[in-house]
Amino acid sequence: MSERTSSRSSVGLDDVSKQIIEQLQQDGRRSYAAIGKAVGLSEAAVRQRVQRLTEAGIMQIVAVTDPLQLGFGRQAMVGIRVDGPLEPVADALAAMDEVDYVVMTAGTYDVLCEVVSTGDEELLDLVSTRIRAIPGVRTTETFVYLRLAKQTYSWGVR
Repeated sequence: MSERTSSRSSVGLDDVSKQIIEQLQQDGRRSYAAIGKAVGLSEAAVRQRVQRLTEAGIMQIVAVTDPLQLGFGRQAMVGIRVDGPLEPVADALAAMDEVDYVVMTAGTYDVLCEVVSTGDEELLDLVSTRIRAIPGVRTTETFVYLRLAKQTYSWGVR
């Protein structure tokens, strides 16, 4: 079991923690006092729960941006077919600064990764020189983003 998996299972995700997560999904800058009022806890109790949830890797509190609006000329999803184990390929991709998302999948591609680059030349180098050089990578297909139509992280919890 990975360290992240074992940490996640050791933190209880009760209804109050789920409500805290939902509050932060709506507004990541919401104060602990406001969250406490909404979920029936003190500010200190909310702060402790948020700290436990972030340390366990259950959630992150970050500024979500549109890279194309921040000076990155290209954003793309790369579908990768792999020969052999998926984990080493996924780990190598995750170690690259330009890669912001990696997922192992079932279907046409074994691994999908989202990448950001300053432009076409950097994207070409990233895909053709670095990603395709990872041992086990058989083929890649790159889907260049033209415009971000929707990006949300407020799907709630189950």
